[in-house]
Amino acid sequence: MILTMDNVSKKYRKKWAVQSLSLELTSGGVYGLLGPNGAGKTTLLRMLVDISKPTSGQILLDGQSIEQMGDRYRSILGYMPQRFGFYNRFTAYKFLMYMSSLKGLNVKQASVRVEETLRMVGLEKQAEHKIRTFSGGMKQRLGIAQALLNDPHILILDEPTTGLDPKERIRFRNIIGELGRNRIVLLSTHIISDLEFSCKEMILMNEGQVLVRNTPTEIIKSLEGNVWKAKLTEPQLAELTSHFKVSGLSYQYDGIVARVLSKEQPVPQAVPEPPRLEDVYMHYFDEEATV
Repeated sequence: MILTMDNVSKKYRKKWAVQSLSLELTSGGVYGLLGPNGAGKTTLLRMLVDISKPTSGQILLDGQSIEQMGDRYRSILGYMPQRFGFYNRFTAYKFLMYMSSLKGLNVKQASVRVEETLRMVGLEKQAEHKIRTFSGGMKQRLGIAQALLNDPHILILDEPTTGLDPKERIRFRNIIGELGRNRIVLLSTHIISDLEFSCKEMILMNEGQVLVRNTPTEIIKSLEGNVWKAKLTEPQLAELTSHFKVSGLSYQYDGIVARVLSKEQPVPQAVPEPPRLEDVYMHYFDEEATV
């Protein structure tokens, strides 16, 4: 299965949210779409799930336009938007049964899938609890569950780990890693730790365009020799930040340890450091990463 974005652009009034973007995604792995807020990630995902139409270009599944495929395309699609509405008076089970009917599952199929997905996201014990009693993280897990109801071949997730605690995040990454074995999974986030261990490829996006696409290992490797660590005083730090990007700071009793991005040694006391994804984020997006 091949999902192709062919020179896709989207314009809102005078602003281009996505510009001349071309990508090809294949079954058998998780793709991580990483970028700051406002990069165009959500706009791209809305076009991929056929909610929003491209201003120009086309999106194809195995050579067929997804717009022309219509319901055939949507029947194999799972989508969790960034903001998801719930019926707070419903129980988790009733809500998922309702969503199953919208996805075309009969009652018998729906009952089986609802129980399976509740187990997958760790909400089986809360199946008969009203959604209004759920925490933000539990609602987020319920949103992930509804995206999985029709056992989709293509799974699109927009900021799915917002509100999840570290333990829930690990559970989510394990679920996604398993699902990605025989599906196309596209995960959009600005939280880099969601991607480092679960994605076969990362797609870095900003201002509506793809900046780089590669494996996490290769993207990190591309910054080798460009990351330094130096212990500084407050005045030295102020001077340094006026000339270089600083991807991390650690305040210690005898000074400030800074991670600095530079092709050359930024200060005499700086020593080379192995690059990390936080450094990659700062390098491409000029802001600190959310880990």
